[in-house]
Amino acid sequence: MTDQGDTHFYEPTKGHGLPHDPFNAIVGPRPIGWISTRGADGSVNLAPYSFFNAFCYTPPIVGFSTTGMQKDSLRNARETGEFGWSLVTRGLSEAMNATCAPVPYGTDEFELAGLTKAPSRLIQAPRVAESPASFECKVTHIVDLKGHDGRPAQGWLVIGEVVAVHINRSLLKDGIYDTFNSGVVLRGGGPSAYAAIDPDNRFDLIRPR
Repeated sequence: MTDQGDTHFYEPTKGHGLPHDPFNAIVGPRPIGWISTRGADGSVNLAPYSFFNAFCYTPPIVGFSTTGMQKDSLRNARETGEFGWSLVTRGLSEAMNATCAPVPYGTDEFELAGLTKAPSRLIQAPRVAESPASFECKVTHIVDLKGHDGRPAQGWLVIGEVVAVHINRSLLKDGIYDTFNSGVVLRGGGPSAYAAIDPDNRFDLIRPR
């Protein structure tokens, strides 16, 4: 790594030389995928993933990335081919944080965080009843991530088609989803940084035609 004037330069394979890896702070704030799954044994899991995003409009496709084969969400998605996503809001941020706890497989994080299970329509995994928006997803791909040299990255990208959507009607303003009043929470950098979007964050741009 080198300091070139006002620029800190490093090659990730050689270390960043900083107190905390800046990579995921630069790519941010990032939406949180609050992923619910059900295992083949019937157990339920709920876990937040900040490596989450949307990738396609038609059909609607989302995905989350996990590190380590031991992650319960990955295991359950492989076993059942399904997962749910629920919106994390500012009011639910403490509950979201509670679901980060490293607990044994089969532990019900809904109960751990004091959350209510809402039945899904098209998948077996429940949704977070307290969340104002959620997706039901069917797995389309599970990608073993690799470096440019072909070596395994110890990360897996789970991609799924959104087959059902639930939205609290209070967030539909003249038929348009109100992102800025949803209380959406995003992950920032470092070990503890988050951000909340509200109407004061909004600005509008008209795309060129």
